[in-house]
Amino acid sequence: MHPAGPAAKVIATLWWVLLGGATAIFLFVAGLIAWAWYGPSGERDEWGYVIGLGLVFPLIVLAALLAYGLVVGERLLPRPGPDVVRVQAEARQWAWRFGYDDAPDRETENVLHIPAGRPVDVAITTADVIHAFWVPRLAGKLDAVPGRVNVLRIEADRPGRYEGLGSEFNGPGYRDHRFSVIAHDAASWDRFLQGDAP
Repeated sequence: MHPAGPAAKVIATLWWVLLGGATAIFLFVAGLIAWAWYGPSGERDEWGYVIGLGLVFPLIVLAALLAYGLVVGERLLPRPGPDVVRVQAEARQWAWRFGYDDAPDRETENVLHIPAGRPVDVAITTADVIHAFWVPRLAGKLDAVPGRVNVLRIEADRPGRYEGLGSEFNGPGYRDHRFSVIAHDAASWDRFLQGDAP
């Protein structure tokens, strides 16, 4: 509910739009039901109301929501660019190991370091079973699947600490499968890459 990055803001907006569409459909159909029960009696074309109002209106709203969702989903796909940072995230029971393309000799466990204000492509995989990588304030959730690499774009608007979790049931102990993301300003990111910061 408090997005801190572009992808999370898009997802939050999508959520509100879908909630608004679902509410409009619910209220409209509830109004039709109330009108059918308490409205004026007499000859009515019930099938005309059911088909014309009870089906057409919800289908139009659902089609608009689907189109909007597809456009938003396309916007969330990672795209190459000169400013993109690439990191690797490998899940296992019950930890995350992170590697950095810009500092191949650096690895961290359960703490992902990223630069603030720059897009970061996280290449997600797993050493054992299916896990899920999710930093709710920065982006959506993406599964870590054995034998596969999935890429998720995250970005933090400002420096800070953001909590992440493995949100896929994968055995006893999955509730504690958490990690942190530390977004650095430009100077501390350079120090991290040089090995001067934890």
